[in-house]
Amino acid sequence: MKNLLVMKFGGTSMGSAERMKVAARITAEEQKKRPVVVVVSAMSKITDLLLDTMRQAEAGNRAAVDASLAALRQRHEETCRELLPAEKQAAVEARIGELIGEFERIVNGMAMLGERPPRSVDEAVVTGEWLSATLMAEYIAGCGTPAEAVNAREVVVTDAMFGNASPLMDPTTVKARARLLPLLERGTLPVVTGFNGATADGRPTTLGRGGSDFSASILAAALDAAELWIWTDVDGIMSADPRLVPDAQVLPQITYAEAAELAYNGAKVLHPRTLAPLVEKKIPVWSKNSFAPEKPGTRIAPSVSDGPSGTRAVASMGKVALVSLEPGGPELNGVQVMARALDAVARANVEVLLLSSSSYRQNFCFLVREEELERTLAALEAALALEFAHHYLDPVKVDRDVGLLAAVGEGMQGKAGLAGRIFTAISRVQVNVIAIAQGSSELTIAVVVRRDGLEKAVRAVHAECGLGNRPPVPVFPFSPKKGQ
Repeated sequence: MKNLLVMKFGGTSMGSAERMKVAARITAEEQKKRPVVVVVSAMSKITDLLLDTMRQAEAGNRAAVDASLAALRQRHEETCRELLPAEKQAAVEARIGELIGEFERIVNGMAMLGERPPRSVDEAVVTGEWLSATLMAEYIAGCGTPAEAVNAREVVVTDAMFGNASPLMDPTTVKARARLLPLLERGTLPVVTGFNGATADGRPTTLGRGGSDFSASILAAALDAAELWIWTDVDGIMSADPRLVPDAQVLPQITYAEAAELAYNGAKVLHPRTLAPLVEKKIPVWSKNSFAPEKPGTRIAPSVSDGPSGTRAVASMGKVALVSLEPGGPELNGVQVMARALDAVARANVEVLLLSSSSYRQNFCFLVREEELERTLAALEAALALEFAHHYLDPVKVDRDVGLLAAVGEGMQGKAGLAGRIFTAISRVQVNVIAIAQGSSELTIAVVVRRDGLEKAVRAVHAECGLGNRPPVPVFPFSPKKGQ
């Protein structure tokens, strides 16, 4: 199908009846020009509510579970009444009741078991997307455009890694085309749930961090879409976090590689996995603001023609922890220890954000997200138990008082003196560098600093690289004061 547009609306863009109306209006305007597939997230905060409900069920807190179920039902029934005419409300409220009833059935099972099996969590947590897809499709249909809610488990085929599944693109392409193209050909708008899929034998799965965006890119690739638009609550991808850098600018366009690096290092950009299905087919992505749809947003493409010659943006992340390992003596091969440690961390489904090592002492450190630290330490203790017991390895050291800063840009490659300027800018604001990592592609320079100095460091690097409204900070030769 030619010129197909896939659009994904995030949680804030689906967060209320008013926001759903705006999303429906944007969709209708585009569908007048070309075929459209819509992918939707759960309403804002609903996924957190569902996950908390399951935790309360596991703990046997029936009162909390009942309160959460009531809140879930109330929010969606109120949205239904605001969206739909009176004559349609009863049928849709009945459907809402069915979906919440199915969620309650799974939650009750968790309460009986006293645990949350990953497969059951994946089946239950997507209730939020299914509810929002139902409401969105009913509203669009009521406005005169035929629409149908589609559960992504019918079209996205994945492996069995519950909680963080990966798509199997060949069977997904077959199922997506079989299910969605007939709807498009007869003028019906598919409204597909984000975040989820199913194994080849039908077991429900979810796609992990950034899952709804990932769903949209999977479908865009499977359907040979012309473009993918991701609707959020920001004007596009920024040159830095605007909460840290007031003069951060919206980037008109960036490359796939730059977007992936920024996301990996903490920027609110598409998750790197989101971009993977699009690369081979070179499908461009737009990051746009549903609260200001008139603004152009940021285009993400295989290459750009007018990018800066150096750093494109500065990403940062505060909620991280630095994990360090050091052999207690010469008995161990440090490279083998590193390999085993990283293998254990990978099998625990932990993402390593930065890795730095020493050649002589053969010690090394790596950075993980704070919420993944407990899982990281458990994996290391299990994999290296013998070495710790015999003191071949010193106890694991953990530093939670750190932050990550990353300067990103394809134009940084071969830029003489750029790394020195970045480190000078950080030192100028009296912030110490704890660890450094730079890949061979020279696309990213990643730096670990003290958490209380992160904001100052980000602002300093952003200004040094000339990314905001202010000109780059001049670097003057150091001149010691008298008496020093």
